Amino acid sequence: MRGIVIIGLALLASHGALAADTPIPLKPGPGADTTAAYCNACHTSDYIIMNSPFLSPATWKAEVTKMRTAFGAPIDDAVATEIISYLVAHYAAGKP
Repeated sequence: MRGIVIIGLALLASHGALAADTPIPLKPGPGADTTAAYCNACHTSDYIIMNSPFLSPATWKAEVTKMRTAFGAPIDDAVATEIISYLVAHYAAGKP
């Protein structure tokens, strides 16, 4: 069993596509740089893009609040408002 795990880990480590993946950039607009700077400190922008078809404006607000309260993201009220405004304008459910 141990040999299978070692082989599996070796295959994952040698898979060039995993190492070569680059995050998808955020859509340009007011607040994009702030959002990228604060959100990418903990995760890539891919999480924003991946979840955008499902999150309403209220849910984006709840997500930013969760990052601040549950995960301790160092985001003050003004920055949170800017990030939420950007996410709602560019990534709320139903946006192209």
